[in-house]
Amino acid sequence: MNFIIENWQLVFVALASGVALLLPTLLSGGAGSISCTDAVLLMNKEKANIIDVRRPDEFKTGSIAGAKNIEITKLDAQLASAVKNKEAPMVLICATGARSQGALRLAQKLGYTRVFSMSGGLKAWREANLPVTKAS
Repeated sequence: MNFIIENWQLVFVALASGVALLLPTLLSGGAGSISCTDAVLLMNKEKANIIDVRRPDEFKTGSIAGAKNIEITKLDAQLASAVKNKEAPMVLICATGARSQGALRLAQKLGYTRVFSMSGGLKAWREANLPVTKAS
């Protein structure tokens, strides 16, 4: 106890650095969130399925190449026909990452094991200057 009292500044610095290390993880959206870079790696190395859970009118304004559009309200009914292999990696995207977090929980309840939500959604994808295609 004397050590903590005598070295309170050192203890404070240690605690502050621990918080600084954990802060990005806490702000990233929670479990199952991945960055745009990690999503690209999954797409290129493991041929991840990209599921865009936005409304069809939002999807038409632009999405990631090869993404399948399944509106979040229809995910439980349509996901099984779109992604048959429940062990294959799947990246869920939406506009900002909020809806895809809910979709992630639903996909996990449906038995999909390697499901990820892209942190920041399509907004982060565009900010990273990654390519977007428009539906015809």
